[in-house]
Amino acid sequence: MKLRFRNFALRKSFNGNRWVFSEGRNGGNRMEWHAKKEGTEPEYPMIVLVNGGSASASEIVSGALQDHKRATVIGITSFGKGSVQTIIPLGESRGALRLTTARYYTPSGHSIQAQGIIPDIQVAQGDEANVPKLARPSEADLRGHLTGEVAPAQKITAPVIKPAPGKKYDDFQLSYALDLLHGKMTVASATTTPDKALAQ
Repeated sequence: MKLRFRNFALRKSFNGNRWVFSEGRNGGNRMEWHAKKEGTEPEYPMIVLVNGGSASASEIVSGALQDHKRATVIGITSFGKGSVQTIIPLGESRGALRLTTARYYTPSGHSIQAQGIIPDIQVAQGDEANVPKLARPSEADLRGHLTGEVAPAQKITAPVIKPAPGKKYDDFQLSYALDLLHGKMTVASATTTPDKALAQ
């Protein structure tokens, strides 16, 4: 896996700590990647926006920042592409075989596969009900996908923040994030249970 963690995302307490690991069946074939301190910048506030289109490498980075409390993750649950594929050549002009050999985990041991990164603050754009589920699938919707692990109940049942009725935004999630960085209160409404429109 060729993925470089930009230095601006690091913090002193992050140095030397792992930011992702992969593990095969029954705990075998384990690999870890660790952060380094070179070029580390001051710990200014950081917010990461995720949605159903955030997948693979972006989930690894957002999960690491979330676990190490370096950033607040905002949005809706990401795609859930957390499997490792190994390509095995079958010889000249005979193609290749692709095998799923491991799963990616965030530093705390959260499996990304078919579960995704669950935001610290769940914020919807507000128009998800107008988009068919077929147009915004997740890894868990794909036929034959590698099943995921059970998500923490407290995160599944967290409220979902949406634009207040009648209030128009070009990008509500971005506006909410900017207001949070500046210590402002966003005009919004919240459901006490996850928005059913996001699960349909």
